[in-house]
Amino acid sequence: MTAPKINPKVVWVAALGGFITLLAPSLVEHLQQWESGKARVLVVYPDKLANNIPTVCNGLTRHVTRTPIIVGERWSEEKCVVEEANAIERVQRDLIPCFKILPPPSVFDMATSHAWNLGAPSTCGSGAMAAWNRGEWARGCQRISRGDDGRMVWSFTSRIDPATGKKVYTLVQGLANRRADETAKCGRDLV
Repeated sequence: MTAPKINPKVVWVAALGGFITLLAPSLVEHLQQWESGKARVLVVYPDKLANNIPTVCNGLTRHVTRTPIIVGERWSEEKCVVEEANAIERVQRDLIPCFKILPPPSVFDMATSHAWNLGAPSTCGSGAMAAWNRGEWARGCQRISRGDDGRMVWSFTSRIDPATGKKVYTLVQGLANRRADETAKCGRDLV
């Protein structure tokens, strides 16, 4: 038996004067690659990179779904598909108003991945979004992983150092790899 799939939706965005595809298969595959690997995680676990927040399926957390997520609980593939589709669509609908220009599909997909991982408000307020809204698609894609000065961005966890009371950032190579992949895939549809 094959696992159920998330079906894409094409929506008209009047403010942008064009169509955007929600739940694109390439986005769903990308999220699975970076969130779960070869198969969805069906038992809720505490995600150590996200301060032990309960996580399941392809990165579902309380930040993207309204359904309670309880560590140790087992979910079915079908429940994951339904919850992921609803959550991805919610994140994408939160992103649409942030774009002032209709984005290429690959830009929208990778903005979604970024928002899935970091939250739509972070993506909407990012340097990447500022560049995209000027029509600087390649620059915006680059800003997903690196600042204009070449330094890595969006690839760190933070904690407060108890001795100094200051925020300390730690590079997480897996996040850096994800950001680099988002940058590469973001530019896929650019001419």
